[in-house]
Amino acid sequence: MLNPETRARLARIGWSDAVVVPSDAPADHLPARVIIQHRNGYVVHDGEKEFTVQPAPRFLKRNLDPVERPAVGDFVLLKPGKPAQIETVLPRHATLSRAAAGERYQRQLIATNVDSVLVLMGLDGDFNPRRLERYLALIQASGATCVVVLTKADQHDDLETLMADVADVLPPDIIVHPVNAKDPQSLAVLYPYLVAGLTAVVVGSSGVGKSTLTNTLLGEQRQATKAVRQNDSRGRHTTTFRALIALPQGGCLIDTPGMRELKLTGEEDLEAGQFADIDSLAMGCRFGDCVHQSEPGCAVRTALESGELDPERWASYQKLRSELQTQATNLETQLKRRNEANKALGKRPHEKFGRH
Repeated sequence: MLNPETRARLARIGWSDAVVVPSDAPADHLPARVIIQHRNGYVVHDGEKEFTVQPAPRFLKRNLDPVERPAVGDFVLLKPGKPAQIETVLPRHATLSRAAAGERYQRQLIATNVDSVLVLMGLDGDFNPRRLERYLALIQASGATCVVVLTKADQHDDLETLMADVADVLPPDIIVHPVNAKDPQSLAVLYPYLVAGLTAVVVGSSGVGKSTLTNTLLGEQRQATKAVRQNDSRGRHTTTFRALIALPQGGCLIDTPGMRELKLTGEEDLEAGQFADIDSLAMGCRFGDCVHQSEPGCAVRTALESGELDPERWASYQKLRSELQTQATNLETQLKRRNEANKALGKRPHEKFGRH
């Protein structure tokens, strides 16, 4: 049980009532939060100072699911030592992840224990409203709240048209904020997501202004920034690793590298999320196994022909649904393979993975 003084200290790095410490946790294991993850260790913050720690040996096993390892945003318990060691990852209340790039299926954590995901999109060559549907699918599966932030709004006179384009691809409950990431007053609209006890993570393409926004909220140039290319508004990976930063507004912000590839994990539920209206339409089809092509009584085809359903939105849904089905199969195969490996490990612990 943490005393009030410890809780007040940890509140500076996002600690809240959502964080649960096991009742049987050793009294000498100290709580902290992972703020940076490196190849050779972690940097944590205990509410007063930051320092380097090492993970417990079990987190280094090659066959361990990466999702089970400590990640930026995690609240952890540290075993005293020189250096201290991450012994326990406390239960997460929200986890934003994606499927890692490459042929081999693997989930990659973006950030944990986040309350809001600020999806940054530039009102320049980066502007692509359809990309927001992919972000939203991942965010809705995470348990966090999606907030769309349109940067470089100061460079446009006709914001209403651009806002309408964004509104066409998002559910009505998703909040959209056009901002100038260099202007502190413009970013004041984001303060409600950054009060004490809350953590937000910023995601988006390289050059969209994530580090600029972070610096403006901090009131200092802590994160490196670079200009984007003029021909396509793309930026270089100025931020090369995820970092959690305590803000003067009271909350925490996790800055992330630019994302060129955003693959679904296989755990998303499109029909229960942003495409619930399409699922509702499909329920009105004459046949339960309708594939919405040439079947009689197809409510989806009727909606497309009448203009009720936007063809581009339907095409986007089909693309995401196809990817989701593929990723769900990949995930199931991976889990089956891991279960078989764990079963073999339990029977012959020296045979495949060595002594544990």
